[in-house]
Amino acid sequence: MTWDPVYAFVKRIPRGRVITYGGLAKALRLRGGARSAGRAMAASPSGKGVPWHRVVGYGGKLLIREPYASLQRKLLESEGVTLRESRVDMNKHTWTPPTSKSAKSKSAKSKSTKFKSAKSNSRTSNSIKSTPTKPTKL
Repeated sequence: MTWDPVYAFVKRIPRGRVITYGGLAKALRLRGGARSAGRAMAASPSGKGVPWHRVVGYGGKLLIREPYASLQRKLLESEGVTLRESRVDMNKHTWTPPTSKSAKSKSAKSKSTKFKSAKSNSRTSNSIKSTPTKPTKL
């Protein structure tokens, strides 16, 4: 499996913002969740401009071991990210990926279509039930 879509997504995270491994996995619908996101970030190529330091653990915790943990801390602090002990202030620095307008309109359109079809189905089933049947002769 190639992790290129993960790296392309991480490159979109702006300076001074972070995302969790779980948030990354959810946004990309990664099979395996946060663990898969962690594996992808662990395998990130050096020198390709992937800002791996902007991906943190649940609650903003820095999960990487030394010597990279101190490097991650320094990189985040240089971008203006507030850290307390080994945690990022997620209220200030969480990045939520923008959703495309076309995706929003498609989901709203499909919801309204589903609602209309459910209404029309209920009308037809009611009309079938309410039609009187002819009594049979014995």
